[in-house]
Amino acid sequence: MSYLPRLKKEYKSNIVSRLIKEFSYDNVMQVPRLEKIVISKGVGAAVNDKKLIDHALNEVTEISGQKAIATMSKKDVASFKLRKGMPVGVKVTLRGERMYEFLDRFVTTALPRVRDFNGVKNTGFDGRGNYNLGVTEQIIFPEINIDKINKISGMDITFVTSANSDIEAMQLLSELGLPFKNKDERPVAETKSSVKEIPEVEAAVEETPAVEETSAVEETSAVEETPEVEAAVEEIPEEEDIEENNKED
Repeated sequence: MSYLPRLKKEYKSNIVSRLIKEFSYDNVMQVPRLEKIVISKGVGAAVNDKKLIDHALNEVTEISGQKAIATMSKKDVASFKLRKGMPVGVKVTLRGERMYEFLDRFVTTALPRVRDFNGVKNTGFDGRGNYNLGVTEQIIFPEINIDKINKISGMDITFVTSANSDIEAMQLLSELGLPFKNKDERPVAETKSSVKEIPEVEAAVEETPAVEETSAVEETSAVEETPEVEAAVEEIPEEEDIEENNKED
């Protein structure tokens, strides 16, 4: 019998049915799934000390259980003494059983060791079903020996899913055990459209006083024209009196 990770077995037996019930999928193939996990770590100080890349490679390899590779710079930057092709970071991509094993260790062992931990934020979604999470200290992983580390540093963890929206991706990751801080709230990428509609409503409200101002201007002009007409009417009798006085003379 082949080995099956705990989270993968849980996904096939229980999580798929719960997601179909919640989002009313017509086909099992529509259910979102976790495709890969990418662990990346930038080592900018490696420009002056190349041994830091070796330390980072060893740490990420121990954490992920898979051989990590170094990422090279794509262009020259004279101000940082950086040349094209120099190693500036480390990354590893996990798929299949190793992906589920890392997620299981990350949720059950690493996150509880974070100082003052009360959940991960739901602001790391990119709008296409992917979630980015930052770790500030690598010592939260039990595979790292504190006595042998060179420097306290963090890393970025990206969860790539096949979900079409951030809400589906958030529900999938929470079912897999990722503890979100505000699970009831929608991800930020989903609420941006409603925020943009607010200025349109304000613009419509601001147009209302303009109509009142025009009516007020028309009323004042009508009132101002009335005395001129009365003055013209009063001038007519004065001219007739002058003509009658001339006839009498």
